[in-house]
Amino acid sequence: MIPYIPFTFPHLPFIRCAFGTRMQGASTGPFAESNISFEVGDKQERVLANRHRLRRELGFTRWCELRQVHGCDMVIDPLDDVIQGTEQPGDGLATREPRVGLVIKTADCQPILLAHTSGKYIAAIHCGWKGNRQNFPCKAVVAFCNAYGLEPREILAVRGPSLSPAASEFTKFSTEWGQAFSRYFDPATQTMNLWQLTRHQLLEAGLLPSNIFGLDLCTHSMSQWFFSYRRNKVCGRQASIIWMEK
Repeated sequence: MIPYIPFTFPHLPFIRCAFGTRMQGASTGPFAESNISFEVGDKQERVLANRHRLRRELGFTRWCELRQVHGCDMVIDPLDDVIQGTEQPGDGLATREPRVGLVIKTADCQPILLAHTSGKYIAAIHCGWKGNRQNFPCKAVVAFCNAYGLEPREILAVRGPSLSPAASEFTKFSTEWGQAFSRYFDPATQTMNLWQLTRHQLLEAGLLPSNIFGLDLCTHSMSQWFFSYRRNKVCGRQASIIWMEK
């Protein structure tokens, strides 16, 4: 049983990424086992136990997250440890401080973790389909670069487990998306290739093709591994985390 999937960017060994699974936690029922969200109906003490276990095993010091609202707001250099939860809204975090874990909560949405080639700056964004529709991957990179004076071509990105193209059904494409996104939509199956769309939006932001990575794991189909809101609306959330060891 694997509680998280590690990822390391090429030539950046001190920047650590971990994509959480639903395995090895204290939660039960539809939240079993490793739910890390306080907002889905799980017992607070179990969520907190899952969070503390994950932070302890991964070894970062400060747990930083936001109340995700499917928008485009970035928070730069969050100060507080909010392992017990937060009311601050937003969908992206960035820091230059070591041992600060930037946490994204998902159950089908795309967690996208960013790092600068210097190894001194990191960011994490939550991108649901509404985030894609608002071009949040591109906007997040721009905000990240502007905050620290970085060049987009020096940014690396990795997309974590999320809803695969085969499972991304949209029966109301014309009203939810519109023709501007038609190249990503398959009318025969009524599905959207959100993975491809995210890649193109990162390229639009200025990332090099060779600096974009992806874990092509479908949260909807891999029921033993991941929570999925489309599979079961009453479910937990897994964590995706990036931090700098030093």
